[in-house]
Amino acid sequence: MTDTALRVSGLGKNFGTFAAVSDVSFELATGSSIGIVGESGSGKTTVARMIIGLEQPSTGSITCCGRDRSRPSRSTRARRERAREAQIVFQDPYTSLDPQRTVQQTLTEAVRLHHHRSDPTAERVQELADMVALDARLLASLPAHLSGGQRQRVAIARALAADPRVLVLDEAVAALDVSIQAQILNLLDDIRASTGISYVFITHDLAVVRQVTEHSIVMQAGRIIESGPTDDLLRHPQHPYTRALLDSVPRPGWRPRRRPDTGDPGVH
Repeated sequence: MTDTALRVSGLGKNFGTFAAVSDVSFELATGSSIGIVGESGSGKTTVARMIIGLEQPSTGSITCCGRDRSRPSRSTRARRERAREAQIVFQDPYTSLDPQRTVQQTLTEAVRLHHHRSDPTAERVQELADMVALDARLLASLPAHLSGGQRQRVAIARALAADPRVLVLDEAVAALDVSIQAQILNLLDDIRASTGISYVFITHDLAVVRQVTEHSIVMQAGRIIESGPTDDLLRHPQHPYTRALLDSVPRPGWRPRRRPDTGDPGVH
């Protein structure tokens, strides 16, 4: 039986008297991908921040790689261990990239942070660069000289430097043109196939989750209102809110090539 990379149970988050998230539960199998879909204010990003540890749950529990992460880490060592379990990629990585550091320097710092100093840092940096298709010219560039899609590739590579079991992608392609979205989503699919990493994909766009997830949940006002296999949810949405989200995406979709042996999405 496939083991569980992430388990969220009865998760809640209150800000004063306001319940941003209420009774959210789901499981993520190792190597699989789940979409959390909803409009701004639905609570999906708050769930992402609690999974990573940027927010502490008011109620419920979060278990990643078999270890509870519902409460703050007590030591630097524990925080680093958690970082190796789960990482996050945000919508716009530009503000999180040091404008004075090249891509090479940024990735080198990330590798050194998460691995022993005796490890072959240069080789690992090159491996990460190859994984996200960053050539020598881009490695030598500063963030200001990169496009949005290139910066997102850097953010993904930096997150992967920790060798996480779970990668949370919070609107990671929302700011990109549709053609660049396709490239990044195909890239993420390829990385998942080669590493066995699991994804939590936070998005407002049901057209996106179709390409990268097997299971999806729909959130409204902090609660899950519908969930199920992604294809079923998109073909036969039961809740009016889900149908409204689906109707709000009029732009033409795109489909990655299907692997003939598995039927899973592949890379163009």
